[in-house]
Amino acid sequence: MVEIMHMIHKMSNETEFVNGLVLDHGRRNSDMPAYLENCYILTCNVNLEDEKTEVSGGFFFSNAKEREELFEAERQMCDKRVENLIALKRKCCDNTNKSFVVINQKGIDPLSLAALAKEGIFALRRAKRRNMERLTLACGGNALNSFDDMSEADLGYAEKVWEEELGEERFTFVVGCKNPKSCTILLKGPADYSIAILKDAIRDGLRAVKNVYDDEGVIPGAGSFEISCHNFLMQWGEKNVKGKEKLGFNAFAEALLIIPKTLAQNSGFDRQDTILKLLDAEKESKVPLGLDLVTGDPMDPQALSIYDNYCVKRQFLNLAPVLAQQLLLVDEIIKAGREMKKPWDQ
Repeated sequence: MVEIMHMIHKMSNETEFVNGLVLDHGRRNSDMPAYLENCYILTCNVNLEDEKTEVSGGFFFSNAKEREELFEAERQMCDKRVENLIALKRKCCDNTNKSFVVINQKGIDPLSLAALAKEGIFALRRAKRRNMERLTLACGGNALNSFDDMSEADLGYAEKVWEEELGEERFTFVVGCKNPKSCTILLKGPADYSIAILKDAIRDGLRAVKNVYDDEGVIPGAGSFEISCHNFLMQWGEKNVKGKEKLGFNAFAEALLIIPKTLAQNSGFDRQDTILKLLDAEKESKVPLGLDLVTGDPMDPQALSIYDNYCVKRQFLNLAPVLAQQLLLVDEIIKAGREMKKPWDQ
């Protein structure tokens, strides 16, 4: 549960890892504290404003008094929920250095916000559902759908909660969780373009890490696998493959070299010269050697901790022959169609 948040702010090299959550909304009452420490976190999905009916409906009143009584009953229901919140806050935080934070998926009306601010409670309303799921993972506690019978065991914990305002946008930081199972990578950059590049790179990195855990292994990178596989296939093919099959066998071995060739070309080195040096060096050393993109010389990728995912290599080895076979099959179908159009006397 890694959340990727972004701010159009400062430079790309100020991107940071947050051991907690960054929420893309802030407090809705200026009297609420903007910075808190030793925080109890209450995550909830409870209406603290006048509720709307779930289906289309109407109310008919005989007189104005009945209308006022209905409004008063709704207000009392909302006030009771707020009182329950305040009572829990006083029970947990009075005469201690603790503070109280409420993050609600539904709305909080201005009167309720004012009552919470008076008690020094930091409250967020209309939080996104994905943030509510991450909050319980990061801070602990339970997500409540009712304020009846709630206790301290339902609360999460965070060392610090504060709000940052950038232009018209507000962000709330919840950090210092005891046993976080969710975290945030906060991307910063001067423009949308640089942030988009960072997002792609981080997603690729996270997927690569996940693949390592799933595969429980890695393969030396920098083109070393393809070089070693090419040399092995060429040597094995000389002894075991005869006749026409050797042409296809050699073509497959040569096709593997496209990856180190592309690495060399993108690094500004001569493709043929670089590949020949790599092939010769691998034959002599008998260990996987890859391409150093700085010098263009062979190097040991394991010494520099350069690895590739096993599942990626397995997939392209499986997919490439299948695609080649499908392309050849298309050619055969087109050829057969042309043959069928010829007159019978030919």
